[in-house]
Amino acid sequence: MSSAMLVAVGGFFGAMARFGMSKWISSRTKSAFPYGTFTVNLIGSFLLGLIIGSQMGENATLFFGTGFMGAFTTFSTFKVENINLYRNKERKIMFWYLGLSYILGVFVAFVGFTLGSTL
Repeated sequence: MSSAMLVAVGGFFGAMARFGMSKWISSRTKSAFPYGTFTVNLIGSFLLGLIIGSQMGENATLFFGTGFMGAFTTFSTFKVENINLYRNKERKIMFWYLGLSYILGVFVAFVGFTLGSTL
């Protein structure tokens, strides 16, 4: 299978997983804090760290790392949610969301990478 096809197929499944998981989480939390995207992005950061740390082969990295994780995590939705929090004068939540997303995202990616490196 070509590199582009691996990324495309992985991306399809990653986007569907993000859509389903984010909707499911959001439907169970009634808050201005965007728990769906937050959770998906942290899980994706950990899993991408795990994938890169484990040094899978090129095809597996293209499918899971670039394709699936690239579509599963979402930087654009994260930014739009922060803009909406700002516009809705939910600044305290916006700062928590920004801070926790960046700090925990890097942390869980590092944990995943470290764990993947030991496997």
